[in-house]
Amino acid sequence: MTIPADPDQLQLLEAHIDRWITAERSANPVVADVARNVDGRRSWFVRLTGVERDSFTVRFHLEQRTLHYETYFMPAPEENEAELFRHLLVRNHRLYGATFAIGDEDAVYLVGQLPNEQINDVELDRILGSMYQWVEQFFRPAMRIGFASKFG
Repeated sequence: MTIPADPDQLQLLEAHIDRWITAERSANPVVADVARNVDGRRSWFVRLTGVERDSFTVRFHLEQRTLHYETYFMPAPEENEAELFRHLLVRNHRLYGATFAIGDEDAVYLVGQLPNEQINDVELDRILGSMYQWVEQFFRPAMRIGFASKFG
């Protein structure tokens, strides 16, 4: 069971993530921009530049027990809904650290979480790299299923 972090531990984790994101912004060519949540929450928004999808944002949110991360993958499908969701569920079986999920307005997201005790540069790199890879790998095939008539 994950032990809740106290305020001092959360502050240390927040500083660690800040340092990591600053380094990524200057060293990683796919990191286009980084922003912090302005309402005082421990959230970061990392905008990535892709090939299959021009750009997308990975949101990190540090909570008392976990680091939650997610990206908006695609809007709700206009057609072939069952086929698309089956396709994504099959993909879920091979993913490590995140899963496809249905969110607000039936949009599709990639979501995951990491226990605070496991936050380190290697895991943060794995998360960001995996989210990038999965969006790049799965976005176009998913859009071709969910919006088939537009890809004619």
